[in-house]
Amino acid sequence: MRKLIGRKEELSVLSNALQSNRSELIAIYGRRRVGKTFLVQRAYQSNIQFEFSGMHNASLKQQLKNFHLKLKEKYSNFKQATDWLEVFYQLGQYINTLKSKKKKVIFIDEFPWLDTPKSGFLPAFDNFWNTYASKRDDLVVVICGSAASYMIQNIIKSTGGLHNRITNRIQLLPFNLFETEQLLKYNKVKLSRYDILQLYMALGGIPHYLEKVLVGESVSQTIDRLCFKKDGFLRTEFKNVFVSLFKQHDNHEAIIRALASVRKGLTRSELGLKSQIKSGGTLTKTLLELEESGFAEKYLAYKGSKDSLYRLTDEYSLFYIKFIEKTKASNSSIWSKMQAKQSYKIWSGFSFETVCIKHVEQIKEALKISGINAVHGSWIKKNSSGGAQIDLLIDRDDNVINLCEMKFYNTEYTIDKNYAANLAKKVHTFITYTKTKKNVFITLITTYGLIKNIYSKQSVQNELTIDSLFVDV
Repeated sequence: MRKLIGRKEELSVLSNALQSNRSELIAIYGRRRVGKTFLVQRAYQSNIQFEFSGMHNASLKQQLKNFHLKLKEKYSNFKQATDWLEVFYQLGQYINTLKSKKKKVIFIDEFPWLDTPKSGFLPAFDNFWNTYASKRDDLVVVICGSAASYMIQNIIKSTGGLHNRITNRIQLLPFNLFETEQLLKYNKVKLSRYDILQLYMALGGIPHYLEKVLVGESVSQTIDRLCFKKDGFLRTEFKNVFVSLFKQHDNHEAIIRALASVRKGLTRSELGLKSQIKSGGTLTKTLLELEESGFAEKYLAYKGSKDSLYRLTDEYSLFYIKFIEKTKASNSSIWSKMQAKQSYKIWSGFSFETVCIKHVEQIKEALKISGINAVHGSWIKKNSSGGAQIDLLIDRDDNVINLCEMKFYNTEYTIDKNYAANLAKKVHTFITYTKTKKNVFITLITTYGLIKNIYSKQSVQNELTIDSLFVDV
């Protein structure tokens, strides 16, 4: 069986559930192909006593039949149940036959697909947990689903029978760069960190996508094969992702497209206007579901900045909108040709900024401030002279604020006179409007480092390279 890469915190939660003195109900959610099922199967491979998965777009009759067949594999004395109440009663009867005193895991995968209209599935599951499973001390019930809308509204934020019943929840997010590098190494894929970063900027950290990378291929060859050839795996994935995750997926896609159209993020009101979704419950719900699924992130506004900024954090979605859907499928080397265009430079700059912001804990570790209390966020100020925007700042309790600048370049980066003036203006604007008394340091994060010159010495206090992003924290 394949090795489980990363997921240390998630494994700790699942392991602790086996040691507790009560029954546990664990909800796991996250976008499809992120590795939810694999995580549970590997963590509980010797503890799972019953495993069942819902079927997509199946009828109540089909779901019940499938459940019966799975239960029959374990215990043949049960007749076909006619409703979910009877199904869960039978499951309890089967569990009663198990004499082992160690924790027994019940794993229900694709949980939302079982709750077909008028099926009574959720009330029956509520009843199973509240009247049977929670009364014992030897069960771990894991419910898992990709349909983020359902999992968030009906499980995580339930006001019904499962209200406050979830003992632990796991939001499974894509791999970071460290985990991505580990997976590629495990699969014998040898790429430099610069190449892994380029791959990550296009595909993101979705394990299933990364598993498609072949030994001996360059990054350009991989991207061409997966994204630009006629039957490329990632040519149609974008539509499938949103349909499978969200009920009103048109709203979610509209938000993603709005965020992809700008480089620096949007406020909530700007998002409402650009996506044509009225401000209110629908916009709030859509944004929450995109955040919980790892597609977008809200960056808290810093002092003097009124609104938080939303940014697109799913690399594949941005890459699809910018390049894949606009390009006709071809067997020629498309990606290497695109890298010479201005659209590539704009995309790579924005994508690298997003990757850095997602790896803020690694940046803190590289700055040797991981032990210092700090908050991070964004800051924007518009005025008649253009104002300033800072995508990532780290405000520390040791009287320092790091203003982070990110530059993606294929060689060492050179700060010229104009950029040095721009940095000085940004610092001045920030200090003027925030009235901070703290030391303000420019922290420059580049791919290969800085070429030392008079401007680098006077402008930059901290210099980091992409190696700092590949750290396990």
